[in-house]
Amino acid sequence: MTEEKKDSKKCNGKKKIMVAYGFIQLGSSFVSAIALAAIAFSFCFLKKESKAFNNCVTEIVENGSTNAQAVRYCNGGD
Repeated sequence: MTEEKKDSKKCNGKKKIMVAYGFIQLGSSFVSAIALAAIAFSFCFLKKESKAFNNCVTEIVENGSTNAQAVRYCNGGD
């Protein structure tokens, strides 16, 4: 009878460790998913910003400036 209690105590400790491991694994997966979503949104905003920059450069070049002057102007230069 004492052997059964010892076995159940050993098993009980392993169960707690496995449950803790499961929660840690689930939490890390959740954090990874949020990080990937943030990266995807940043690419979306980057695409919009690059499109606006390209439109700015095209417009300035059409007004008679060189490409270098247009890029400088669209980057915030004079």
